[in-house]
Amino acid sequence: MQVDFAVELGRDDETLDFPWVGPETRYYDLKRNPQALDQVEEALGNKALRDFLLTVNSPASILESAKCDTWVTDEINPEEEIFGARWKFGSYVDFLFTSPAARASFKHHERLVTELTELLQRVPEIPASAEFLLRRCYYHNQETADDGFYVTFYLFGYGEDEAKARCQWEIALQLVGKVVIQVSSRHSSL
Repeated sequence: MQVDFAVELGRDDETLDFPWVGPETRYYDLKRNPQALDQVEEALGNKALRDFLLTVNSPASILESAKCDTWVTDEINPEEEIFGARWKFGSYVDFLFTSPAARASFKHHERLVTELTELLQRVPEIPASAEFLLRRCYYHNQETADDGFYVTFYLFGYGEDEAKARCQWEIALQLVGKVVIQVSSRHSSL
């Protein structure tokens, strides 16, 4: 699996308002109310995403999710041609630390994405890629400062058809879930 991370804190980079409300969707606090997962449209009928969200929001995790989505496409970028695939199945999950103090710490976020990347670079080679983007978050009605950070996690699985691309994505998503718990066990004080 190809894995990388980047820091995106520029003026024009993506940010997150948390908790958020969209025109047709809204934030569900899956950490404190796992039953709300039944309201997350993206997870309905997608067992792999559902399991990943349960893992990220579990008591064993130092993280919680904010937003997510999945999609499938036959648009392969030049840098993705190394996978020799015609299709890719993709997703993103925005997550943040559960600890209000850690949410405001660039150092904690940087260490998190570094450790996730290093551990995932050791997994068996599969046609998948992951990227962790450290971004700015504006927290509202929280016990922490108004601005802090969050991570957008992108994952792509590649295959000759939609089903194979999705299968590779599912395998990679399971691996990332296991690594999230491994990193969480190292930093359970957060």
